[in-house]
Amino acid sequence: MHMSTDSTEWSHGSSEVAPGVRLHYARAGVGEHTVVLLHGYPQTWHSWRHVAAPLVRAGNSVVCIDYRGAGSSSRPASGYDKWTMAGDVRVLLREILRVNEPISLVGHDIGSMVSLAYALRFRDELSTLTLMEATLPGTDVYERLRVDMRHWHFFFHQALDVPEQLTAGRERTYLKLFFDGATFNPEAITLEDLSVYAAHFEQPGAMRAGFELYRAFARDDRDNRAALVDAGRLTLPVLGVAGAANLFSDVNGEMLREVATNVQVAVVPDAGHYVQEENPAGLLDVLIPFIDHNARRKK
Repeated sequence: MHMSTDSTEWSHGSSEVAPGVRLHYARAGVGEHTVVLLHGYPQTWHSWRHVAAPLVRAGNSVVCIDYRGAGSSSRPASGYDKWTMAGDVRVLLREILRVNEPISLVGHDIGSMVSLAYALRFRDELSTLTLMEATLPGTDVYERLRVDMRHWHFFFHQALDVPEQLTAGRERTYLKLFFDGATFNPEAITLEDLSVYAAHFEQPGAMRAGFELYRAFARDDRDNRAALVDAGRLTLPVLGVAGAANLFSDVNGEMLREVATNVQVAVVPDAGHYVQEENPAGLLDVLIPFIDHNARRKK
């Protein structure tokens, strides 16, 4: 699997970050500043194929991670609360990859929830935080939107056993419905890309692991709210990115200011939910200057 068609060389690895849990990652670049990319559901590190190499060419080291339960990483029975998943990412970065400097963390969808948990749990370890297209547990906006019919899948995925039974043998069909329903341009995720994602989600336990991400939302909400009460809002630079054709473009600033004090928001045109796949150039137009100004320029 290749991230792009250019000459960027990617090294792959898989390392144990907790008993019985291995995370797969792809790494490229030799820049002093490290950008970490966390994908959403129902995706893998492949979702960053259009933006990772340009971030390397901009002078960064880049690490793309398949989080717990996704892609080529382990699919354990538990541990899908985002506090635990953030701990997985930290072990991989600090203890295995030996990334010692503050990082720029970029999350999309579920990856944004993991990224927020990382920022709240390890506040001194980030230089910037970018959150894209996620309803963040621990906010009042989350409480409003989680019952919005556009988030019907929250309830479906949280039901015990039912989604596993109904999607068994229909994984590719379900994933295509998921992508088509939230894209501005469904052609941005090609049949080849769909095959990449479906190949992972057809593996034993993969759909269950994906649903467990949603079943942990109530705990995520409690963890985030407790962290905000204990230590207050985040003070590092936070960039909130939304696709112009999706609902987050209206609420991003309000939601992010519930968890952070230094917030910048951007709306990427010609994109729905899957911003990095639908309009990668538009995303890079805001992401690279944000990282350069707030992280790399300070080094």
